[in-house]
Amino acid sequence: MGIGAGIFLLAFGGVLAFAVSDRISGVDLTMVGYILMGAGALGLILAVLLNSRRPRSVGTHTTVIEEERHTPRDPRV
Repeated sequence: MGIGAGIFLLAFGGVLAFAVSDRISGVDLTMVGYILMGAGALGLILAVLLNSRRPRSVGTHTTVIEEERHTPRDPRV
């Protein structure tokens, strides 16, 4: 789960927990919202921690190939 998915789960869970007042038999939407918010927060924290452990720079190697150039001799010299 990435940072975007974590933010989405936080927002969607917040909407379910605090803004939805509908009732579904057998489903507590407030609790589902809290669970989604917890999963989003956990995913967001893990994504930030895993991204901070990734190396920041990539080493580059440059190979220089030198060619000897042969020029024909000038017979006048």
